[in-house]
Amino acid sequence: MALHEQCVGATSEWYTPPHVFKALGCSFDMDVASPGKEKTPWIPADTFICQASLAREWRGFIWMNPPFGGRNALVPWLEKFFTHNNGIALVPDRTSAPWWQSFAPKASSILFVAPKIKFIGTNGYHGKSPAQGTCLMAAGEYAMDALSVARANGLGVLTIPTTI
Repeated sequence: MALHEQCVGATSEWYTPPHVFKALGCSFDMDVASPGKEKTPWIPADTFICQASLAREWRGFIWMNPPFGGRNALVPWLEKFFTHNNGIALVPDRTSAPWWQSFAPKASSILFVAPKIKFIGTNGYHGKSPAQGTCLMAAGEYAMDALSVARANGLGVLTIPTTI
């Protein structure tokens, strides 16, 4: 069994560490997949949606680190994200997955994060380096600018998808 398969279903409560937000150098109107400000006070967002996010209205510039879940669990999150079209989404960089092939071309830019993010667990401690890498997908110009800043701050490799 691959290392990433060992983690499936274990928990979806892994929080993005502060250094990611520091590298982005921006703030958000909403964190749309949030555990709550009390658990992640370092996330620079004005509003935190903790429940029923997909059924609620999103406004402004958003941060989204959705539950990675099982197969195709990201699809409804990414559908809403790209319909909203103003924010940054953190997703696994599963470039051969059908959902990746569908949504990556919709991104304004993509930052492949390096080194791999050591997410913060519910106990407040960093987890081990995951087997799977992650990336940040930008939707909109402000998000593209933030990913450019993050690249300049050493967070990873930036690419701009093109369609033929």
